[in-house]
Amino acid sequence: MRHQFPYFCRMQIIDTHTHLYVEEFDTDRDHVITRALSEGVEAFYLPSIDSSYTDRMYALEAAYPGKIHLMMGLHPTHVKEDMEEELAHVKNSLDARSFSAVGEIGIDLYWEKRFLKQQQDAFDRQIKWAKSKQLPIVIHCRDAFEEVFEVLESNKGGDLRGIFHCFTGTLSDAQRAIGYNLKLGIGGVVTFKNGKIDQFLNELPLESMVLETDAPYLAPVPYRGKRNESAYLPLIASRLAEVYQCDIDTIAKQTTKNARMVFDPQG
Repeated sequence: MRHQFPYFCRMQIIDTHTHLYVEEFDTDRDHVITRALSEGVEAFYLPSIDSSYTDRMYALEAAYPGKIHLMMGLHPTHVKEDMEEELAHVKNSLDARSFSAVGEIGIDLYWEKRFLKQQQDAFDRQIKWAKSKQLPIVIHCRDAFEEVFEVLESNKGGDLRGIFHCFTGTLSDAQRAIGYNLKLGIGGVVTFKNGKIDQFLNELPLESMVLETDAPYLAPVPYRGKRNESAYLPLIASRLAEVYQCDIDTIAKQTTKNARMVFDPQG
């Protein structure tokens, strides 16, 4: 079944965070990408998880040149006993070829807290690698705002930029993140009744927002609980237009401009 968003097809929007290479898309990946392209999604930015997915990411990039853009990094939930090996893979990959960003990196204390110190160390080191290569970072934060901000504080400066992916914090958290030269990644959560961020986002400049799906996770209403995909990005844009009380073209143009400023500031 094809999902129709006829009005949105005239827009050009960017999915700044989608895991198109994971197993959930193995049976229909090309159809998923084709649907998204037909709905106006002009570019897909793929965050890394760990070394086990690198070959899949490279293959997808080769299949869709100019559309698929890769990041490299170690996801905080995959910071385990083999952290040094995984970080070596990240560093070697960053040295071997170009990427759009270092990500997704950060701290996740939702599942367990055993590796907090290792997560902080991995986060800090990867930020420094990003800065050394003049790349943006893409941050994963779950139940760890203070811990993330602590690491960001020690790395703040004009050479720090990026995206606070899947932002779910408070207005104060948002203001702090923006203060570190970060955009807020707005996804399906903005459509949830209990998402809360829709209550204050309009107090922040639209210039600080980018769109994302985090597919296959966090599908927006009315697909909540089902597999997410980049073709649903217009639903997120539509809800953001309601929050800002503006037309959807304004959302599309500004968030696309914002995303380009993060990933390609030289234009």
